[in-house]
Amino acid sequence: MRNLLFAPIALLYRLAVSLRHRLFDWGVLKSVRFDIPIICIGNITVGGTGKTPMAEMLIGYMSRSHRVALLSRGYGRRTKGYVEVHPEDHYRDVGDEPLQIKRKFPSAVVVCCEKRVEGIRRLCREHPEVDLIIMDDGFQHRYVDPKINVLMIDSTRPIQSDRMLPAGSLRDLPDQLYRAHYFIVTKCPERMAPIDRRILRKVLIKYVYQQIYFTRFESFTPQPVYPGEAPAAPVTQRRRVIALSGIGNPKPFLQTLHERYDVVAELTRKDHYVYRVSDMEELAGLLGQHPDAVIVTTEKDAVKMCRRKKIPAVVRRSLYYLPIDIAFIEDSATDFLQKIEEDVRRN
Repeated sequence: MRNLLFAPIALLYRLAVSLRHRLFDWGVLKSVRFDIPIICIGNITVGGTGKTPMAEMLIGYMSRSHRVALLSRGYGRRTKGYVEVHPEDHYRDVGDEPLQIKRKFPSAVVVCCEKRVEGIRRLCREHPEVDLIIMDDGFQHRYVDPKINVLMIDSTRPIQSDRMLPAGSLRDLPDQLYRAHYFIVTKCPERMAPIDRRILRKVLIKYVYQQIYFTRFESFTPQPVYPGEAPAAPVTQRRRVIALSGIGNPKPFLQTLHERYDVVAELTRKDHYVYRVSDMEELAGLLGQHPDAVIVTTEKDAVKMCRRKKIPAVVRRSLYYLPIDIAFIEDSATDFLQKIEEDVRRN
């Protein structure tokens, strides 16, 4: 029933997206290619596909031989225009994901600008030392023609059977996959069947310049958001936990918690959610009901909870985040990173 109701809107959305791409293909709308190499990390579906962990992986690797900058739109921020991110900034001013990356890589330049061409030009003027830009979520933003397009694909939501928004989760046309140089298939099972890989290769790979890699999310021991206030003992297996998330696709996060711990409550909010006093009071109430439990949230949500005065003491003492990383299946991460480095040097 939902698909039937949204089908006419989805058709109009498809036509609008298709027309926009045609205008770029015909040269009516102009794409700008910059001298500085740009790696674009994007997707064609809404929801979490792992763009931020991929950006962190590339920044960590490429920073060994380059002065790297990250350019983001800064989704959800209350500011406009060009803003450079600093570790002490408030996430409402710069966005939660850019702030998370800046705090993890303080030596990297991180800027937000919804007009990417303008943002790149100003970044290059103000930081002439930068010799590589990673552009977050820019695959649909065709005003910038990047050197390399890395496209994140969610294995749990096959694009060949998906539909355009709002009937499905597609935000762009599958026929635009030809612009991708690398496909990173995320959320794969650890033992992925060969037939499933062959199907995805057939669906995604159309040209010889395209590469595909299969990955999964690897999570680690929860870390305290406030190390000075949390108990020294780690969060052990089967510990009672309260799951808290405000991300695009919380299912893998919740699944991990259910596999490892005794989840006694779940608080799930929309992506880029702005937490309020009432949310903190609700968490405090749940801790009162489950005094032996701890709160486990995502890294992105933890960035929003670093204002000590806004968080009740009982919540601060029990608040942890779950670190995650992208793990390449069959140890292919080195191959991927070396190929990216070769592409950058060929610029």
